[in-house]
Amino acid sequence: MPPPERHLLLARHGETDWNAAGRLQGQTDVPLNATGRAQALALAARLRAEGIRAIASSDLSRARGTAEIVGGALGLELALVDADLRERGYGAWEGLTRGECEVRHPDAWARHLADPRTPPPGGETHDALLARVVPAVHRVAERLASPALLVTHGGVIRAFLSAVLDAGPGGRVVAPRLVPNGGVWRVRLVAGRVIGAVALDGIEP
Repeated sequence: MPPPERHLLLARHGETDWNAAGRLQGQTDVPLNATGRAQALALAARLRAEGIRAIASSDLSRARGTAEIVGGALGLELALVDADLRERGYGAWEGLTRGECEVRHPDAWARHLADPRTPPPGGETHDALLARVVPAVHRVAERLASPALLVTHGGVIRAFLSAVLDAGPGGRVVAPRLVPNGGVWRVRLVAGRVIGAVALDGIEP
């Protein structure tokens, strides 16, 4: 008998005040704002028909708060919280807008724009991000009943999809605009291998 197909829904957290202001958050713990809490409720309504059986999240409050709101609406406890699912560390750029990054660190910003794998000053490298994120997402898929929901961060979702779907140079299969606050991607796995991914609105990488 072939191994069963498992589904993992990857959702980005709701909005924070820093999201609204265009500030890079990274691993700074910024909570949901009122819009973000409303987005979490809308996410729960959107997922009600999916038959979610378990929920996991990053340990940062914007992701955990989103997961708890969704879980409350769906009658599910938060089953797993993992610090390895945090957003990429942006070092000296955390709390800054992109314009401020360009003014304060013009050379580093230019290198990052040319190749997003280039780390910010004092920040996390792309390889380090992948080294913690890819195994962490697979742990969730293996430990939680399918279909499961993982609430995490835009950079985490993009990095994971880039790695498992073989993005090639640049490592950006999924553009940031395709992972909005409250956005969801469905990942299909068989025997621990990703066989497909699609946004719930139908966008495929």
